[in-house]
Amino acid sequence: MDTLYIVMPAYNEAENIADVVNQWYPKLEGKSDDSRLVIADGGSKDNTFEILMSLEDKYPKLEVFSKPGTDHGTKVIFLYDYAIQKNADYIFQTDSDGQTNPDEFDAFWNDRQEFDAIFGNRSDRKDGKHRVFVEKVLRFVLWIFFKTKIPDANAPFRLMKSSSLKKYLYKLPSDFNLPNALLCMYFSYYKEKVSYRYVSFKPRQGGVNFINIPRIFKIGWKALGDFKKLKKEL
Repeated sequence: MDTLYIVMPAYNEAENIADVVNQWYPKLEGKSDDSRLVIADGGSKDNTFEILMSLEDKYPKLEVFSKPGTDHGTKVIFLYDYAIQKNADYIFQTDSDGQTNPDEFDAFWNDRQEFDAIFGNRSDRKDGKHRVFVEKVLRFVLWIFFKTKIPDANAPFRLMKSSSLKKYLYKLPSDFNLPNALLCMYFSYYKEKVSYRYVSFKPRQGGVNFINIPRIFKIGWKALGDFKKLKKEL
């Protein structure tokens, strides 16, 4: 059986996290006994981490890490690296805010052997017009820098072969803020076998959104410099 690592970053998700774990944990059924659900809390100011720790007895394949002071991208890179080091066959990343639908995972999993990666495409997302605009700008910038056309660069719904992810993850700085977008770029640029599939995307189910417009602008401005450096290394 294939080993699956479902990985999630978390920050101030006390209102959502127990439900999210309960909804996603069953997706480990039918996979290798070494499969895990791994969540890295990013220094939450609420009791997200305490709730997660209290769930470990109920969910023996749940692993929880405390990563205070880390941004979303840093946590994602940490989680990907951890899954690779644990010899996962497949790595699936989603977020812990309840906006993605676990029922849509099975279609990705059933086609896993046909592709190096299957990425979600939120063509009808429900999290606000400003987020849709930011995603469009990000895709445009990726086209300008890398000449890659990507339907959805940053969807937190992605299943990847560990062996394929390993080829590109370590090209990124460990503190890079937009790893998922650049991983989409790498998979496209190097012509890996990729599929983009429609996934639904609900409004935030509760909790506090760490990413706001000023922070998005700050991340984007820094990313431009990072993109220039990474382009030179292609």
